[in-house]
Amino acid sequence: MLETLRYLVGSAGASGYGSKSTAEQVTENCRDLHSITAIITGATSGIGAETARVLAKRGARLVLPARNLKAAEDARARILSENPDADIIVMGLDLSSLNSVRNFVSEFESLNLPLNLLINNAGKFALEPAVSEDGIEMTFATNYLGHFLLTKLLLKKMIETAKTSGLQGRIVNVSSSIYKWFSGDMIRYLCEISRNKLRDFDPTRAYALSKLAIVLHTKEVAQRLKQMEANVTVNCVHPGVVRTRLTREREGMVTDIAFFLTSKLLKTIPQAAATTCYVATHPALVNATGKYFSDCNEASTSKLGSNSTEAARLWTASEIMVSRGSKAVFDPLTSAILDYDRKSNSKKRKE
Repeated sequence: MLETLRYLVGSAGASGYGSKSTAEQVTENCRDLHSITAIITGATSGIGAETARVLAKRGARLVLPARNLKAAEDARARILSENPDADIIVMGLDLSSLNSVRNFVSEFESLNLPLNLLINNAGKFALEPAVSEDGIEMTFATNYLGHFLLTKLLLKKMIETAKTSGLQGRIVNVSSSIYKWFSGDMIRYLCEISRNKLRDFDPTRAYALSKLAIVLHTKEVAQRLKQMEANVTVNCVHPGVVRTRLTREREGMVTDIAFFLTSKLLKTIPQAAATTCYVATHPALVNATGKYFSDCNEASTSKLGSNSTEAARLWTASEIMVSRGSKAVFDPLTSAILDYDRKSNSKKRKE
């Protein structure tokens, strides 16, 4: 009850910011970003577009990858109308396609640009069952697996940039508190929805699965970067509830009534982009990694979202999916190996 009240009134937390803070407000005291090159996915509308606008206003060079190039060019034009000197590059990227991700990274590397900041913001909510060209359920493919591969392929560039520039690199993964709605075996459920083995497809559960994967991915990447002693951090954020294009895709009487009843809980887009911008830029978060943030403050994760064994298992499955394809990870033998690894690692942790 107290937390809800604090959210409604916008009380500031330990960071000095709260639910009513905007992206511009949380970046007012950040250092000049003219030396920063940032890639932001999903920046053509909503939270991503506001994130891009504010970071450009603070001086960052932006790379905006998008499936719809016209929408990306329109977003670029809107930013330039406010900040004519902004440095913005538009590139093609379809996150649901692993081949497209590889092509994007290859093209980006050919530009010989540094990379200080990666914001994995793009999201999809598939209402009907659909499978990507790689054989993965579409919501999971777009929200998680595409970003998994994108991050994996760009890590070397980020580590090199941090080393040569002396500036700590940051990765920000946009998740959602809805990840807590998922329970069960992640890999088994992904197999079922990717192979259309369920009688009734639950789009909300599929979305929650993808957002849980993002939370666990953040935890695992942070651990691996620490082991590498890389000067790059990774954190994930819950932006809050806001009516963006993603939620408007679900429009209907029930959705409209739900949004009307919860209207006092909704954030504006500038407020929803605040946590992403805070985690991406604020000097107070130097060396902070593997954390989950909500309303511009660190927050706790669920038991499943904090499970390092599940994070490692998901990483193994993801590596298989991006290297050998979905058939490999959904093969009964591979699934059995993943189950064995989970049980074995869990046993070791108890010992």
